[in-house]
Amino acid sequence: MTVSVIIINYDTFQITCDCIESVIRHTKGVPYEIVLVDNASPHDDPDQFTVRFPSIQLIKSPENGGFAKGNNLGIAAAAGDVILLLNSDTVLTEDSISIAAHELVKDDTIGALTVRLTYPDGKLQHTARRFRSIRNELLDLARPVLKLLPYRRRSHLMLNQYFHGDRDTWCDWVSGAFMMFRRDLLQKLPGHRLDDRFFMYGEDQLWCYQFAQLGHRSRYIAATTVIHIHAASTSPKKQMQLLKKFLAMELKIMEYRVGRGLYYHLFSLILTIKEMARYYFKVAVLKLTGKRMR
Repeated sequence: MTVSVIIINYDTFQITCDCIESVIRHTKGVPYEIVLVDNASPHDDPDQFTVRFPSIQLIKSPENGGFAKGNNLGIAAAAGDVILLLNSDTVLTEDSISIAAHELVKDDTIGALTVRLTYPDGKLQHTARRFRSIRNELLDLARPVLKLLPYRRRSHLMLNQYFHGDRDTWCDWVSGAFMMFRRDLLQKLPGHRLDDRFFMYGEDQLWCYQFAQLGHRSRYIAATTVIHIHAASTSPKKQMQLLKKFLAMELKIMEYRVGRGLYYHLFSLILTIKEMARYYFKVAVLKLTGKRMR
């Protein structure tokens, strides 16, 4: 088993270097290679990566094709039988890649696998998720009622922010910040590659759905932790732009899953109202307290 670690860089030279350095420092229990794809960074000199890390394989994309196309370029050049898509703003503090890889090969029904991700301050990122549905959106609106359920029942039912990341679990989809899967799964996908219809955001959910359609469920393991910087703007204007992108991607994925019938339109209405209300509540909290809610 060899793990091909695919990292995408776009004008984040030092952050990407920190990521690569952490992979090299901590990965001991499995053979691996690092394939770095520079997505036509306008300011970074990609050759400086190989000066600093001679052992990596560097791919210079002629264009910024986005997260999915960049990863497909890296996978095409990779030699490993296990693929790890690793965000450039992640930092390993232990041998997370080996731990994840050994878990992956134990069970050939696993599609995508992820590990516990935290912000630099140690706060958990919710990376084990359910697919969105009308039922789950309505249940999310009834949070006080859900709080009455025992934790294990509540977390199993909803995952996402209801799950503390404290145990291994099956889920519907996992974060693309650390997403590991077998290379041979790609042979079952159209074009034998990751679906690259989205430029950025939503790809991880789409890929996990496609793996699930092939009979391979997503898996979250709590045995190891990776830091994911994942900085977000505190500007309400920027947050609104991101929210619009998020809603557009979620609706495209729902359309892909169920079509544009009555269910889609009812889901669209509920999701949009819920997320817009949540956005304005967060803006109000920011103005009153100066603190951004995650």
